[in-house]
Amino acid sequence: MRFEIDVPARWAWHDHTVASRRAHGAAYATYVGSWRKRFRITQGEGELSRYEDAATKTARSFCANCGTPIVYERARSPHMVNIPRALFSGRTGRQPLYHIAIEELQEWAYTGEPLVPLKGYPGVVWQRSKKKKRAEREGMF
Repeated sequence: MRFEIDVPARWAWHDHTVASRRAHGAAYATYVGSWRKRFRITQGEGELSRYEDAATKTARSFCANCGTPIVYERARSPHMVNIPRALFSGRTGRQPLYHIAIEELQEWAYTGEPLVPLKGYPGVVWQRSKKKKRAEREGMF
């Protein structure tokens, strides 16, 4: 499946909602928004499957072969389509500067803490736990 948009994209953002977390199986999803008329599927349109959620008035389309999310649409923005940023190999003309539903950010999501290499595991980094400072002791106890 292949698609293209006219650049620059309209906007880009990180979506922390439960629905996007579950649809992508990730801490959050990063989307690029495009005007619908500037979005074209150039190959594999017949491989596109669609799921509509009547409760949220949204629709998610994905590749029927591999399950990759392709398009996220909202009824309140009928002239826009939202595409996962990870599907673009090049620039889109917009950086994801916005966060939606930041109050739903999970405590286990990486938020930029310093990481250090994990000894013995090339390419793996980890967040070293902070050492607790020992209280100054007087006497034995």
